[in-house]
Amino acid sequence: MAEKKLFKSRDFIVVLDFGSQYNQLIARRVRECNVYCEIHPHDTPLSKLREMNPSGVILSGGPASVYEPGSPTVSKGLFRMGIPVLGICYGMQLMAKVLGGEVIGGEKREYGRTEMHVRVPSAIFEGLNPQLICWMSHGDIVKSPPPGFEMVASTLNTPVAAMSHRGGRLHAVQFHPEVVHTPWGIDLLRNFLYKVCRCEGLWTMGNYIDYMVKDIRRTVKRDKVVCALSGGVDSVATAVLVHRAVPEQLSCVFVDHGLLRKGEAEQVVRTFKHNFKMRLQHVDARERFLGKLRGVIDPEEKRRIIGNEFIRVFEEVSEQFGDVKFLAQGTLYPDVIESMTAGTGKSATIKTHHNVGGLPEEMRFKLIEPLRFLFKDEVRILCEKMNMPTEIVWRQPFPGPGLAIRIIGEVTEERLRILKEADAIILEEFRNANLMREIWQAFAVLPAIRSVGVMGDKRSYEYPIVLRAVTSQDGMTADWAKLPHDFLERLSNRIVNEVDGVNRLLYDISSKPPSTIEWE
Repeated sequence: MAEKKLFKSRDFIVVLDFGSQYNQLIARRVRECNVYCEIHPHDTPLSKLREMNPSGVILSGGPASVYEPGSPTVSKGLFRMGIPVLGICYGMQLMAKVLGGEVIGGEKREYGRTEMHVRVPSAIFEGLNPQLICWMSHGDIVKSPPPGFEMVASTLNTPVAAMSHRGGRLHAVQFHPEVVHTPWGIDLLRNFLYKVCRCEGLWTMGNYIDYMVKDIRRTVKRDKVVCALSGGVDSVATAVLVHRAVPEQLSCVFVDHGLLRKGEAEQVVRTFKHNFKMRLQHVDARERFLGKLRGVIDPEEKRRIIGNEFIRVFEEVSEQFGDVKFLAQGTLYPDVIESMTAGTGKSATIKTHHNVGGLPEEMRFKLIEPLRFLFKDEVRILCEKMNMPTEIVWRQPFPGPGLAIRIIGEVTEERLRILKEADAIILEEFRNANLMREIWQAFAVLPAIRSVGVMGDKRSYEYPIVLRAVTSQDGMTADWAKLPHDFLERLSNRIVNEVDGVNRLLYDISSKPPSTIEWE
């Protein structure tokens, strides 16, 4: 919905996706420079790129080797369009190969922090020190740049760590400027955006709000909209945006599927009615969803069932509001990225999000997704711009399928009860310790296994609870939270003593990647 309007802005960068795990970080860093950015498949036709009219193009990294049969590539015409291009890692090797340079397998792989020296002045290194620490992750190297290019920087094992075309539009780097391990990387990206692409840095959340309100009005016209409200920051932000655009045409529906945290359904209704003057329909569908999930173990099937059932509930409820044409939901960019391959054929589907890949093939609604191109932290900035209450803005992310994907195995009433009680204790202790703003998410997971314990001098055979607590900026990458041992001990004592059916607490110390934040 938003694409056509946003493409008309000159401050717009396209990232062509070659399967790198860092693609989302590239987009995030570009947006931090107040320049709008989207990720598109590497094989996006040149005609579509011309139609988008971007200020510049960034070629991402990727796992392939450019000299392997079937490796992803681009047309030489991309570099003749007059649009500035920055190649990163695989993107640099591809630029070199397509334009006549030589790429070979390096004698030594180069991974991690690496010392690099800038040898020749270049616009992308302007204002930076000649000796820098960067983050490398590659096996192949550019042995010789294409005609018209010159070597700009080198490392001990990589003779061409950066190269620039003498015409000033084409640049490439072997390292990853988008990761935090290249601390000055955002300065290089800023140089590319402002000095090479001539961006003005006009993209802000304030502008995005204006774009979306106008675009929703143009899309909806006089038709009615029903908004899927979960109580989370994403769905509430969606409701507020749609309400600003077409206040008299909007009705919000909150579906209690029985998979929410303890007391959450009541809290959502109370908070929403207190803070927002919108129509809200509360639907109790707990028995309906639990019935559909009975006997289901596969997490992808859980997501599909929940996504499909959501739509069916909305279709039934919307009949009360007359002829409703549109469904508004709080889909985020990471939802789209993780649910799909981005068209590269090289990136794997991580998991199906219930509001993306979990939607039924046939439904009578047209979708409105005003947050579809935003990351979570950007949504929070947007909400603050719209003066939304702090308790909503900083509510922790909670998956649409709810506790169904935090129970590893079949969802039963007993397991839901145990998980809700344990999760409530975790959230209470995190609040009491003033840790809620320091972490991205903290929650309980219930694996459908039992282990032996000793309680009251008797043998117990009960469930474990897994504590998952992570720190993150946007949810695309995350690290496990380094919690104090006395805090963990207090949590363990409370959960084992207070939650009937649990005899041990485990702490997940995995980062994302290789793990995901949720277990399913």
